[in-house]
Amino acid sequence: MHDLDQLPFIDEHSQPMNVPADVVWTALVSVLRRQMGRSGRLARMLGCDPADGTPGFTGRSGEAVPGFRVAESEFGRRLALRGRHRFSRYALTFVLDADRLSAQTHAVFPGALGRLYRALVIGTGGHRMVTRRLLRLVGRAASVRP
Repeated sequence: MHDLDQLPFIDEHSQPMNVPADVVWTALVSVLRRQMGRSGRLARMLGCDPADGTPGFTGRSGEAVPGFRVAESEFGRRLALRGRHRFSRYALTFVLDADRLSAQTHAVFPGALGRLYRALVIGTGGHRMVTRRLLRLVGRAASVRP
């Protein structure tokens, strides 16, 4: 049983990918390392677990980027990230199908401050914009091959 079973579904976004799965996977890990690796200060402010990332993040189980730890990693198919902070417990799972990368979010926001945080992050559309941007960045990185 995945701990996703205990977290309510928030949303899912996807991006077409027209390159091999290993290329998408490499791009995904690179984008996560680069984009989320910069968020250590925010992660510490929110009291995230984990607050710090793994140097040289490669997407293996147990590794981390600020705010997320890799809970499951199946090369070229699935990367499940989990985390928590003062206002939420959450999961962000990337699933790579034949020609599409999807990002699924599950989260719970307990208490009054959690509800306020949800309104600020989910209700304003901020989460949606950030998730879609990550997917677009992965798509761009995957299409620019050496």
